[in-house]
Amino acid sequence: MADHATSPLALPLPQMPPIAGVTLGAAQAGIRYKAREDVTMMVFPAGTTVAGVFTKNKCPGAPVDWCRDALKGGKARALVVTSGNSNVFTGKAGRETCADTAKAMAELAGCKPREVFLASTGVIGERLPTAKLTAALPGLHAALVEDGWPAAARAIMTTDTFPKGAVRTAKIGDATVTIAGIAKGSGMIAPDMATMLSFLATDAKIPAPVLQKLLSKGVGPSFNCVTVDSDTSTSDTVLLFATGATKHPRVPAEGGPMLRDFTRALNDVLMDLALMVARDGEGAQKLVRIDVTGAVTARSAHRIAMSIANSPLVKTAIAGEDANWGRIVMAVGKAGEPADRDKLSVAVGGTWMAREGGVIPDYDEAPVVAHMKGREVEITVDIGLGKGRATAWTCDLTHGYIDINGSYRS
Repeated sequence: MADHATSPLALPLPQMPPIAGVTLGAAQAGIRYKAREDVTMMVFPAGTTVAGVFTKNKCPGAPVDWCRDALKGGKARALVVTSGNSNVFTGKAGRETCADTAKAMAELAGCKPREVFLASTGVIGERLPTAKLTAALPGLHAALVEDGWPAAARAIMTTDTFPKGAVRTAKIGDATVTIAGIAKGSGMIAPDMATMLSFLATDAKIPAPVLQKLLSKGVGPSFNCVTVDSDTSTSDTVLLFATGATKHPRVPAEGGPMLRDFTRALNDVLMDLALMVARDGEGAQKLVRIDVTGAVTARSAHRIAMSIANSPLVKTAIAGEDANWGRIVMAVGKAGEPADRDKLSVAVGGTWMAREGGVIPDYDEAPVVAHMKGREVEITVDIGLGKGRATAWTCDLTHGYIDINGSYRS
C-alpha cells in the first residue's frame, strides 16, 4: 500500500499521558506492511471493566464477533489489534485466528481468553497469517510501557495520514481521573455506531453496565454523525476500558450525577477522535460541517444532515469550490424525510442563499465563494417545519479518493 501525503487538515497528536494500570506498545509482525509496526497491544490490571460498540454491517469481521461475545463478561485484561488485514470474510480460518490469538495473549497476560479483546483493520477476504501474529506477541508483551500511546496510535493506521489521539481529565468526587483514546479511520467511514477502530482507557472505576451506557450514548453525536464516503466498515469497533486504578468515591450501579463531569470528558474525547477521522478522509482537502434545523424531529434532522454529508454531488461541489446550493436542496429532498421546498432555507458560511423555493433576491455569491476556498466549510439548512436539529460532519470528495482506493490492494 502506497504512502500518502499528510492531510492538510491534520492535527498534531496531543501529549498522551500514562493511564494508571495500562501498559501498551506496538511491534512489527509483517502481516501486510513491510518495515512498520502493525500490531498493537494493551494490557490492563485485574478488575478492569469494558464497554464496546460495533458495526451494524451484516458481514462483520471475526474479531467483531469475538468481541461481542467477550463483552458479555464485562471484564478485560488485554487488547490485540492488527492492521493491514481485517480478518473479514475469512470463514473458519478467521475464527481460528481469533481463538489462537486470544489463547496466546491470555497465556502472556495470565487471564482467560475471553478477557482478551481483538480488532483488525485492512484488506477484506484474505486469511490473516496467524503464526506471524502470535510469534510477535511475546516480544511485544515484554516491551510494553506506560507511555506507549503514540506508538499504538501509529500502528493501527492503514490509509490514515496522521495518528489520532485525544485526552481529557474529569472529577469524580474530589479525585481527578483521566480518559485517553486513539482512533484510526480514513475511508469506508459511515459508522452507524463508531469509526473503524477506536480504543479508550480511563483510570476510573466504573461498573461495566454503566460504562456501556455512557459509551453507547456518547457515540451518537460523535462517531455516528461522521461520514467520509457512506460506506459502513465490516470492522467498526470502539472499546472503552476502565482500570479502576485511581481511588475515588464508589460509583453507584445506576451511575447518576456523580459521573456528570466524567460523561462530559468522555464525550469530548469521542468528538475529538470522530472529527479527526473526518479530517483524514481519503483525499480530503476540506472539513465540512452541516447543521440542520427546523426538522420535524431530531432523528429526521440527523437523516437529512447525513444525506447531505453523503452526497457525492455536494461533496464534489465543495471540492471544486462551487457554490451550487441546488445540490444541497437535492440531498435534502432525497433523504426521505418530511420537507417542503417552499419553506426550505440554505446557507453556506453564514450567507443565506435560498429561501421559500428560490434564490434570495440580490443574493451575492462572492462571500460564499470566499468561504468555500477555506479548509473548513459550513452548511446550514433550515427545513422550516419543526424544532428538530442535528449536526453532521464530512469532508470533500476529490480525485485523491479514487487514487487511494483504486490501488488499495497493490
